Amino acid sequence: MTRILTAMVLIPAVLGIMFVAPPWLAFLAVFAVAGLCYHEYLALVAAVHLPTFAPIGYACGLILLISPLPGVLLVTLFAMLGMTLALRTADLTSALASSAAFCLGVLYIFGAWRTAIDLGQISPHWLLMACALNWVGDTAAMVVGRAIGKHKLAPVVSPGKTWEGSLASVVAGTAFGVFYLLWAIPAFPWPKTLIIAAAANIAGQFGDLAESALKRGAGVKDSGTMLPGHGGWLDRVDSTLFAMPVVRLLLLPWF
Repeated sequence: MTRILTAMVLIPAVLGIMFVAPPWLAFLAVFAVAGLCYHEYLALVAAVHLPTFAPIGYACGLILLISPLPGVLLVTLFAMLGMTLALRTADLTSALASSAAFCLGVLYIFGAWRTAIDLGQISPHWLLMACALNWVGDTAAMVVGRAIGKHKLAPVVSPGKTWEGSLASVVAGTAFGVFYLLWAIPAFPWPKTLIIAAAANIAGQFGDLAESALKRGAGVKDSGTMLPGHGGWLDRVDSTLFAMPVVRLLLLPWF
């Protein structure tokens, strides 16, 4: 029940930000959620005894969200900065891991949310599709997995997930994406929508597993506790953080 109540609050807020809020408010919302996700990511970094460089990470994240610079240049600069920050560590055996954790956090969290801004500028419908298709897929995976799931998908990372549930997620998420965009953006060819939706759902499932691996490595069950019934923000959007960049990538030929 707690999980449902949290969703009942979040869903109208998300829809309002996507479709009604002025651009400046939508940007503030994206930065706020990205910041909360990054905060939870830094807690995982701290749990494995690596320095977080938190203030600099937040600053780099803001730059990534607003900068007009080419992505390749920003990634290179962030890598250089991460290696420079690692010079401050007392134990240089952790220099590689600490610089990698810094770069990963900025790009994984803020880079994904930058693509959310781009998708919203193309059309809020693309952004909603990129987010919702994995929510739909997760529900289908849970129902089918509990009913007939027998073959473990990733027993070490996430013992509850099954291949049957994963396939159900692809089918349900892809179907949602196709039918939603047939209604919302009928001019866009549905076969291309099918490819984009399927790729985004599969990417989202990898995102879920990747975040689970980070949590298991850090020895925690949830990334946070801010969303009752869902855990943390990172737990709620782990699939979305992988799906949104894939949707944006596949839309490059058209937008």
